[in-house]
Amino acid sequence: MNPYLAGFLLGLVLLATIYISGRGLGASGAVKGVVTGAVMTVAPAHADKQPFYEAAKAHGNPLKDWLVFEVIGVLIGAFISGVMADRLKLMVEKGPRVASRTRLIAALAGGALFGFGAQFGRGCTSGAALSGMAVLSAGGILTMMAIFGSAYAVAFFLRRLWV
Repeated sequence: MNPYLAGFLLGLVLLATIYISGRGLGASGAVKGVVTGAVMTVAPAHADKQPFYEAAKAHGNPLKDWLVFEVIGVLIGAFISGVMADRLKLMVEKGPRVASRTRLIAALAGGALFGFGAQFGRGCTSGAALSGMAVLSAGGILTMMAIFGSAYAVAFFLRRLWV
């Protein structure tokens, strides 16, 4: 899809989400809901002792949070898009000078760091930056600047993972 059209459509989805639900988009809340639901199911005694899980219980079943359904919809939509564009393949995209194993390790490490950062920053890029910028929040603007600034600073050192 044309990236300008995709960005415009994402903006419309974001505005509709804020208008309908009073909240912006985000994905880290869905991950937190799934982890919380799993802990409450697998180790209820542990969940009963922790204040974090008590707060989650007060809002009902964390797996019924709309963010969980949002991420499920994103995954289904990505799958359908991949099928329609004939891009649904099980492969590792990488540069010619890097092994698939190295690329996978780097991707998992980056994802884990981003996940921890989302928890420390109280939201992922879509929640903190995109939704924050949509409502002209200074925190959202600073978050986006920090994300892009750190990406540019680190990209030089990790470029061999994809070039």
